[in-house]
Amino acid sequence: MKRIAVLTSGGDAPGMNAAIRAVVRTGLYRGWEVFGVRQGYAGLIVGEMTPLTARDVGGILQQGGTILGSARSPDFEREVGREKALGHLIERRIDALLVIGGDGSQTGAHKLSQMGFPVVGVASTIDNDLVGTDISIGVDTALNIALEAIDRLKTTASSHQRAFLVEVMGRQCGYLALMAGLAGGAEAVVIPEVETDPNELAADLRAAYERGKLHALVVVAEGAKYNAAAMAAHFQEHRDTLGFELRVTTLGHVQRGGAPGAFDRTLATRLGAGATEALDRGEHGVLVGFIKGEVTMTPLAEVVGKQKPLDLRLLKLIRVLAK
Repeated sequence: MKRIAVLTSGGDAPGMNAAIRAVVRTGLYRGWEVFGVRQGYAGLIVGEMTPLTARDVGGILQQGGTILGSARSPDFEREVGREKALGHLIERRIDALLVIGGDGSQTGAHKLSQMGFPVVGVASTIDNDLVGTDISIGVDTALNIALEAIDRLKTTASSHQRAFLVEVMGRQCGYLALMAGLAGGAEAVVIPEVETDPNELAADLRAAYERGKLHALVVVAEGAKYNAAAMAAHFQEHRDTLGFELRVTTLGHVQRGGAPGAFDRTLATRLGAGATEALDRGEHGVLVGFIKGEVTMTPLAEVVGKQKPLDLRLLKLIRVLAK
């Protein structure tokens, strides 16, 4: 191994820069040259990569986002695009590629691996939907950002005896909504994995009002059939049945921004270092994840196209605690 390249792909996640830093510095420690690919797979297709030194990644540990940039690349989904990307890797004499990202990014990594090029994935997505890791880079920070917003909203909700629908990110995975609802003391959680009847939810909110609660809070996953906007539209036709006045807050991309917390910085550092260690052992075609407190390797073939299941027992616990 002499030259490696690293890219970040898909949605950015707090801690990506910490992972880049770990890859670069542990790679240099092994005597390798390290190249950064700009703008994800889109940059790889046009050969946009530059050498990275230890100083290039200095001072980025605490930064959110990704210094390499990220972009969706429909062209990479086509074989001709992947052939161009592979051509640039070969032209620059790159021996292996490290891909920091989520499900779509690791799907691309697997396709490159199937073409015979050494690739190692690093689990990074706030959705926490990747098989092969208990938690991925960015999840803890995004969850704490959501929780801070929920705590603030509960204060104003109690002052005015209101109900809030708080929509969090997560695509088709309800992990962030489920955990934010549990940690934030929500009355209910709406997730894609379990269909929610709006009329039953309205009855739950009415019951909370009649029990004398000063507020009610429902955390809604963006990928649910009834997201916050759809749920609010349904309730608009039945305003008198809720008891509470209703407000909607969509957190959106604010969950991706800001500095990563201590957990995400250390997780990203361990996973980034684990990726170069895997390459040093001659191991590739794997996702570097974190399972039961240990850095682990899972074949990409066992990761792509799958979604990690949620512990749905927590939904029942949330209902019990909401009394």
